[in-house]
Amino acid sequence: MADSSTSSISQGAFKTTKPSHFRAKIKVQNIEIVVRKLHQNTIKLSVKNLKKKQTKNTQLSEKMAARNQTKDLKCATHLLNDKFRNMTEEKKAIVRDLGFGGLMHIPPLRVDHQLLRELANNFKIGENRLKTGYGSFQITPKKIGDALGINATGDLFPEKVDYKKLSDDDKIIYRRFQGKTLKSLTDEMMEIGVGNEEERLMFKRIFILYIQMAFLLPTTINKISPVHLAPIFMMDSISERNWGGMF
Repeated sequence: MADSSTSSISQGAFKTTKPSHFRAKIKVQNIEIVVRKLHQNTIKLSVKNLKKKQTKNTQLSEKMAARNQTKDLKCATHLLNDKFRNMTEEKKAIVRDLGFGGLMHIPPLRVDHQLLRELANNFKIGENRLKTGYGSFQITPKKIGDALGINATGDLFPEKVDYKKLSDDDKIIYRRFQGKTLKSLTDEMMEIGVGNEEERLMFKRIFILYIQMAFLLPTTINKISPVHLAPIFMMDSISERNWGGMF
């Protein structure tokens, strides 16, 4: 029969010690060194060139930005031209009073997508500068206003509407247009009458929303955006606002 004290000593002698693990990270300029102790006699060392990684990430970001900048390009002014051509003279007079008569003279164009991509890729958003083979030039609100025949001076519109601050009547108008598509807005613009002051005011609001969605301030979502709604609550000063600064 084995001695109990001897048995205890034997078990203690064969008891293993749990290996310790540690991880250390050292950064020196653009180099990152990571040291890991995996087992008692195993150490793993890894070295990363952070500058190379940052350069790769920057190139990827620039590539994605360029792709996003050209993803949804379109310029089909023939649709705009068609709507003006089919408007009644009464509606055309209202459009001129709003300060958008110059847009009626834009020719019906179908700009090739490849040309649009070339223009977009050479336009520096942060600088508002277009670079071409003949040099570069600044795109300013005044130049946009002169080219399109719209006002490019005065105050800009607010970026969005504070629904809580609207009057009860304006809240009804807000909800009336919220979520409308460009097609439904276009159909309503062409069908609505302008026989009285109330109808004329509604036509003005519809046209302001339409011209933003279809030409001046299109978005990737084919529905009225909050950025489109602010101008329709400032109809008294609509022609004095800076439309050129919206671009």
